[in-house]
Amino acid sequence: MLKEIAIKTNTQTQILDITAQVQKVVSESGIAEGLCCVFIPHTTAGVTINENADPSVKQDIVMELNKVIPFDDNYSH
Repeated sequence: MLKEIAIKTNTQTQILDITAQVQKVVSESGIAEGLCCVFIPHTTAGVTINENADPSVKQDIVMELNKVIPFDDNYSH
């Protein structure tokens, strides 16, 4: 089974919780056991797993990503 979920972002760097969308697809599938693979085909997007207990973790991740991969670093692509 393959199901596509379209996600719209509002800023250049953003962390979104897609748990509800994924849970809905899994629930609607009727599959009782198995694996759910979340795949992002775009090269500048990614998936991370986070317990989401502390909302400031999202800010910390974005802050650190901006340090490691700054947007104004004169990239060719």
